[in-house]
Amino acid sequence: MQFVPVVVAALSTMVIGFLWYSPLLFAKPWMLAAGYNINDKEQMEKMRKSAGPTYLRAFLASLLTAFVLWRFFHWVGISSATAGIQVAIVACVGFNLTTKYTDMLFLRQHYLLFLINSGYQLACYAAIGAILGGWRIA
Repeated sequence: MQFVPVVVAALSTMVIGFLWYSPLLFAKPWMLAAGYNINDKEQMEKMRKSAGPTYLRAFLASLLTAFVLWRFFHWVGISSATAGIQVAIVACVGFNLTTKYTDMLFLRQHYLLFLINSGYQLACYAAIGAILGGWRIA
């Protein structure tokens, strides 16, 4: 079993996340929708201190996602980046986003939070699909 593409795909989600949730893109609207007060220094410091373990857990979750998609791609014979992107997006919409949407409804979360997080998930699944699907033809 070749784990390099799985690890690379999981790492890609971290890169996307650093960009997605950065001030360049969605940091401020995400923080506001999530209920963080940007001006609360203590709250921001607490968030920064817990970032390391949180990023590690997020990476492990991405590693599991990439591994499951890798196995699925192997079973169904995905052999191109394009097919990988298509199948990964369908999986994301069908399984991930529907669950997130239901959670948003019952937890009464801000709709903007759902949109930002779901956009991130779609971007990650597309990247994972491209890497895993494309790796098979490389």
